[in-house]
Amino acid sequence: MKFTHLLPSWVWAFSLFSISVGTVSATPMVTLSLEEAINRAQTHDLWLAQSRYQQSSYESQAAFNSALPDPKVSVAMANLPTDSFDFEQEPMTQLKVGISQMFPRGDSLAIKQKQSELMAEQQVYLRADRSLQLERQVTQLWLDAFKAAKTIQLIERNRSLFTHLVDVAESSYTSALGRTRQQDLVRAQLELTRLDDRLNVLEQQHMIAKSRLGEWLSEDYLYADRFQLADDMPKLLLQSTSLNGNLNADVILQKDLSHQNLSQHLQQHPAVKSIEFQITVADQKVRLAEQKYRPQWGLNASYGYRGDDAMGDDRADFMSVGVTFDLPLFTEQKQDKEVQSAVANTQRMKTQKWLKVRTMMSEYQAQNARLEGLKQRAKLYQQQLLTQMNEQSEAALTAYTHDDGLFSEVVQARIAELNALIDALHIDIDTAKTIAAMNYFLPAPKQGETL
Repeated sequence: MKFTHLLPSWVWAFSLFSISVGTVSATPMVTLSLEEAINRAQTHDLWLAQSRYQQSSYESQAAFNSALPDPKVSVAMANLPTDSFDFEQEPMTQLKVGISQMFPRGDSLAIKQKQSELMAEQQVYLRADRSLQLERQVTQLWLDAFKAAKTIQLIERNRSLFTHLVDVAESSYTSALGRTRQQDLVRAQLELTRLDDRLNVLEQQHMIAKSRLGEWLSEDYLYADRFQLADDMPKLLLQSTSLNGNLNADVILQKDLSHQNLSQHLQQHPAVKSIEFQITVADQKVRLAEQKYRPQWGLNASYGYRGDDAMGDDRADFMSVGVTFDLPLFTEQKQDKEVQSAVANTQRMKTQKWLKVRTMMSEYQAQNARLEGLKQRAKLYQQQLLTQMNEQSEAALTAYTHDDGLFSEVVQARIAELNALIDALHIDIDTAKTIAAMNYFLPAPKQGETL
């Protein structure tokens, strides 16, 4: 017997809701590596797509800039008598059809075509620079989220030690055999609560970092709770172009590149190359302005048809051919000023190029100094500080268990050791972020790479 129709409607609604929620929760979590994040950002970047359309537009513009302007056709009734409007009354009355063609000044067409071709080619370098910027930006955001996730794991892994301290303090305080005081128990519980608060803050930072990262990826990654980061720390190599052109990923570039060589390498950067194209376009504008000193020529031709005379005899038709041109005689306030403006704009672009190179050199050297400091700190932590912190923590706990130390010293030593572990983690991640920032300035060539 079927009795499902007897169930209330709200039961069915609740059942469907439960099924839908269960389906969503059952969706597997996507794992996102740094390399995949970079590839997705570069693949789905709307700016890169817009640049390709812009390049296509400039290429089409180059084609129509090389074409002559359209000829003009005129049709007129000339010398028609107003007393009778008779086409055959007067010998000068004619139906006149004319055509005229203007020719641009000098090499204006070729120069305009070259300008559009250069602007189309510039888009290639702008996209290359955009891809490098995406790689740097996504790497920074990915590492921010990774740092928060790994810090959470580190605190959760060490939280059991603080829980153990609370248990030890409660046991010692309850038995009254040790020197544990009530304030020691409160201190232990307080530090455990503060750890929970740090975890809550880090969880928020983790979700915020993932949300900011998802903004650069496809729509599937707009929700931070739908993906997780790969668990392994990415291995980022420092790209170093040595004097003989080889790649060396384990040196500090300041030692490998002189000031002059670094400047030469930076001049090959896509961001600088794109400015060079702007300079070339500006030079073409100077040439185009100089064409204004040349006359603009035009040809015109017309054919006049006349009717028969009063006796019925044919009248001869008329044909006219002419040449027109202007005379750029008064150039002081027009052509001269236009050329001066174009030359000044070219100099401005050249100054912008060297300003860009100088800024990039300054930023690179600042990152280089930061990397050197991070390497020294990492060496200090790995060789001395972490070991000393662990020894101090173990010694404090041993002294306390033998009634030869204070509980506050044990808690303080554990906190210091945990903070040292977190600092060491952050140093490693900051080192990777610095390498990513430096690699933007001297990108590594890729096999089969096309701009």
